[in-house]
Amino acid sequence: MAMHNNKNIGMRKESEDIKGQHQNINLMTGPSCSELEAVDARETSSNAVEELIVGRTEEKWKIMASLLLESKSKKIVILPIYGIGGIGKTTFERLIYNDPKFKYYSRIWIHVSQIFDLNKIHESIILKLSEKESPANERQMINSCLPKLLSGKKIVIVLDDLWEDGQFHLQELKDMLYHADSNIIILVTTRSQSVAGRICTNLQPYKILPLTNDMCWDIIKQRSAFEARDDTKQLTDIGREIAQKCGGAALAAQSLGFTLRSMNFDQWMKVKNSDTWNEPVSNDASLPNHVLASLKLSCIHMGSSLKKCFTYCAIFPKGNKIAKDDVIYQWISLDFIKPTKILSDMQLEHESLRKADEEYNNSDRDNDRVEAVPTSPRPERVNSIHEEENYHYDNLRR
Repeated sequence: MAMHNNKNIGMRKESEDIKGQHQNINLMTGPSCSELEAVDARETSSNAVEELIVGRTEEKWKIMASLLLESKSKKIVILPIYGIGGIGKTTFERLIYNDPKFKYYSRIWIHVSQIFDLNKIHESIILKLSEKESPANERQMINSCLPKLLSGKKIVIVLDDLWEDGQFHLQELKDMLYHADSNIIILVTTRSQSVAGRICTNLQPYKILPLTNDMCWDIIKQRSAFEARDDTKQLTDIGREIAQKCGGAALAAQSLGFTLRSMNFDQWMKVKNSDTWNEPVSNDASLPNHVLASLKLSCIHMGSSLKKCFTYCAIFPKGNKIAKDDVIYQWISLDFIKPTKILSDMQLEHESLRKADEEYNNSDRDNDRVEAVPTSPRPERVNSIHEEENYHYDNLRR
């Protein structure tokens, strides 16, 4: 117990040091040490509720028509979607990925990010198609296994957040995924027009354009529960001015919507007139100032407890998976939040069921998995869940 407390004290001190270095929680762009992760299709689907997506329906129809038409005559179709950070590339790609027309396709979602590892892409595809780990990490073994799994299949693969611009590596990737006896559609998101041009094959790269001011205002209203307020008339003009500051970026509008949700008239005015909009927050052309400014404003207006929790999340690399319950318990142990009676009871039940499951199976569980609460107290009904309770964490630099 003493060692556990000392570890928590150390973690708490480290978090306080981070907070001290970044008093205003300035959001900075920079290299990431993230690793490639394969995200289960169910998790991706749950994050893409089409009725909540604003302004992309017609674009989706056009893209779907092009993909399906091209795939009739081509064995492999690659469509890169590019645009600035926060514009909504990943969300748009989810809409395509989850379209019912792909119901009978095998679907694979891979978060690539700045570290490009062809072996891990191999392994992720093998894991999804075979539902088991690849036999070995050697390139030769993987190369012999993958063609067998691709053969005779219709597959949709998403490569999300691709940064690699080396022609040799990109050609290797395309060669790896081609199979004469399969039908493969590959969707790629990237900020770089250069990367998009190099990875594409038969279809021209698709540049996703900014949303209109009206669309951004619709998102803000949606995320702030605007229509449920009593002061909509007083706030409408202010809200429209705030929407103009989003620069057509969906992420900026979403962030501001959640921030404005609990604010009164005076606070809306402060957001609209904030000097943060004019500060040089970003030096990265692929992540414009208005996106980071909106995120910074959201951080500034967070409650003190929430700021600590948010700062703590900086320890997770981009693309890392987070076990939700574990993080909540860590926040409690660090005194960022207080446990409630309900949470304490859940924790006790969770722990007792976990021990029962371990005794019954006589085996260790992976550290990144969370035990599900069963519908029956019998150990055989205690199931380990994978991606359903492991949340895919993307930091706010997308």
